[in-house]
Amino acid sequence: MLSVAIFAALGLGFGLGEFGLLGVHAGADQDGAYRQIGVYGEVLRKVQTDYVTDPNMNDVTTGALHGLLESLDADSSYLTPTEYKIYKDRPSTGVAQIGLIVSKRFGYADIVSVLPGSPADKEHLSDGDVIESIGDQSTRELSLAVIRLMLDGKPGTSVSLTVVRPRKADPDKLTLTRDITAPPALGEQQYENSSILYLKAGLLTPARVDEIAAKLKAAGKNRKILLDLRDSSGDDAQQGIRLANFFVKQGTLATLQGQRFPTQTFSADPALFMTDAPLSVVVNRGTYGAAELTAAAIEDAKRGDVVGERTYGEGSVQKTIELPDGAALLLTVAKYQSPAGKKIQDDAVTPTVVVGQAVDQEDEDTPPAKGDEPLDKALQLLKAKTA
Repeated sequence: MLSVAIFAALGLGFGLGEFGLLGVHAGADQDGAYRQIGVYGEVLRKVQTDYVTDPNMNDVTTGALHGLLESLDADSSYLTPTEYKIYKDRPSTGVAQIGLIVSKRFGYADIVSVLPGSPADKEHLSDGDVIESIGDQSTRELSLAVIRLMLDGKPGTSVSLTVVRPRKADPDKLTLTRDITAPPALGEQQYENSSILYLKAGLLTPARVDEIAAKLKAAGKNRKILLDLRDSSGDDAQQGIRLANFFVKQGTLATLQGQRFPTQTFSADPALFMTDAPLSVVVNRGTYGAAELTAAAIEDAKRGDVVGERTYGEGSVQKTIELPDGAALLLTVAKYQSPAGKKIQDDAVTPTVVVGQAVDQEDEDTPPAKGDEPLDKALQLLKAKTA
């Protein structure tokens, strides 16, 4: 007997189509969908009747649904009824973490960036490392939403990770104790006899963007600005757009589009504009989410040089769709685009001046030290510009 779960999920699509909730697409597209469902059914029958042992069909179909959603993008997830209950009941405050921003690439959990001073930082985890498993569960078999839930927990509790590091043959087995780590303070430094103001943004929260606004206001109009968005992230896309608006006076800053999602255009508000001083922005692979929207808007407006590495590529909106059996889909319904029309999720942000990765530093709370090639290049470009 084929699993009820997969047909419930597929049946949801039929029902929506019958009542016109999926729009007017029909005909050949719907015929193709029905044919594919026939293929799915035949594959499941063959697995059930011909596999070497009698398979657990609930596990098979759950895995199929995980794969179905993840074939779309890393943020789209299928949550089983148990997973969805945990997801809904997760606390909004008092949650301890190990200090990682994670996504999924090539099937496994991928470390995007590490919070300075966090348990992960103390174990020398870094962007580009891959979490192969959490406890005894392979991250290949877990949705991104569940991976993030498993990394969080109560302060003082521990989580075991198996981590694959670049240029290291054997994976590391680590046990990290969850803690509540405050984000690093806004980094600030003066260069060239205080003619250049350096700001390292970090996590783009509303409070952090307010801090940057205060620094820009105090700096006046004649000081050049070096905005460091390396390893900068944020879940609130509006903060990335607002930060870009400080430097871009008019025009489109971003758009948000989806197949059934009303298109939204985010235009610069002249009232939020703060400075037209020469500007350089530094980015890397850890530039993620809201920070990518800032970099893309500045680059497309030709407002300043964007220097460093290609960013990670994250900028989407998910919708939660509950299923009849208590499971749920977290489905990407819209993606942010740069003013030039590039999808951040798909294309990321390629700098105008590509420069290799900076030399690692012992303390990421301090301004970049010597040997930081992207910073040196950004400073060089700023020096050549007239305030």
